[in-house]
Amino acid sequence: MENLNELLKTTREIQIAKIEFIAASITAIGDSLSVVAAGLALDALENPIDQMSQNPSNRSKQLDSIHQNLDYYINELIQIRNRI
Repeated sequence: MENLNELLKTTREIQIAKIEFIAASITAIGDSLSVVAAGLALDALENPIDQMSQNPSNRSKQLDSIHQNLDYYINELIQIRNRI
């Protein structure tokens, strides 16, 4: 009976650790997205709209970079989900 209690305790601790891991991963990804959003906001403040229209290829490169970052974070979440 004591072995069963120890096994249940260990199983519960593993489940709690998995939940903590998921929460920390989601928090890290959310923080990263916040950094991207802050960078975009700063860029928008530093470069008024009339300057933005003068260099559309630069904007396109920035949007591509943001898209790649979002894809990366989405794939990270999928991998985390699959591990658990």
